[in-house]
Amino acid sequence: MAGIIDKFRLDGKVAWITGASYGLGLAYAQAMADVGAKIVFNDINQELVDRGLAEYAKIGIPAYGAVCDVTKEDQVQAFVKDVEEKVGTIDILVNNAGIIKRIPMTEMSVAQWNQVLDVDLTGPFICSKAVLPGMIAKGSGKIINACSMMSELGRETVSAYAAAKGGLKMLTKNICSEYGQYNIQCNAIGPGYIATPQTAPLREKQADGSMNPFDRFIRSKTPAQRWGKTEDLQGLAVFLASPASDFINGQVIYIDGGILAYIGQDPNNLDESKFAEQEEAEHVNVVDR
Repeated sequence: MAGIIDKFRLDGKVAWITGASYGLGLAYAQAMADVGAKIVFNDINQELVDRGLAEYAKIGIPAYGAVCDVTKEDQVQAFVKDVEEKVGTIDILVNNAGIIKRIPMTEMSVAQWNQVLDVDLTGPFICSKAVLPGMIAKGSGKIINACSMMSELGRETVSAYAAAKGGLKMLTKNICSEYGQYNIQCNAIGPGYIATPQTAPLREKQADGSMNPFDRFIRSKTPAQRWGKTEDLQGLAVFLASPASDFINGQVIYIDGGILAYIGQDPNNLDESKFAEQEEAEHVNVVDR
């Protein structure tokens, strides 16, 4: 009988992480490769694919990457067929690719609305649809969707993103409902606010040396009083991709430092001095990535 640690191994499993040339997708891929998975990824253009291949080579991970637009069903089907021929049947799909447009609803065009829903909701539908037949034939499979706190909460200027992520939560439950009988598990990760190069401007000090107002706001609403790190997401990604989670299905698991469980405190009561050492560590972590 395999030991408990063995249940977290992904040896020989083919893991497809969409849009994984950098950022959280790259972090998920690195974690899965560390426990034995074969990594494949796509991105929207060759420049991003080349960037991703260089990043994987730098950290010593063999990876197969190709151009594929997740909103185009013909491209996705061709990509999956290509992977099956060159690498193997896809065992794990992480629907990571996504976009956000911060525009007030009354100013957002229908084209902008549709673009966000196409990438963030229709894309996961198309990619999941493409891998499910292979998973059904194999009698096992893992689909991990990238949800968000906006799967539960609204916020100004993100109407399309919140609608898409709320829809993705329900798509997660529906894939579970339809295909759980084939030993396929579909779950989702809901990140909180994560310290990445993309969010770095939101944490920059003001000209007078004081905290960025948004940084102060997020810390005041988070019991952990810090931003998440990409490493905080990796363990859950491996768990949901592994046999250790075989009886978990249709769930959205939030990694948010407790923000969804907390009404928050007055941002003006935060002690800025306690964050200095942490901010330096976050800066080093972001620069390294």
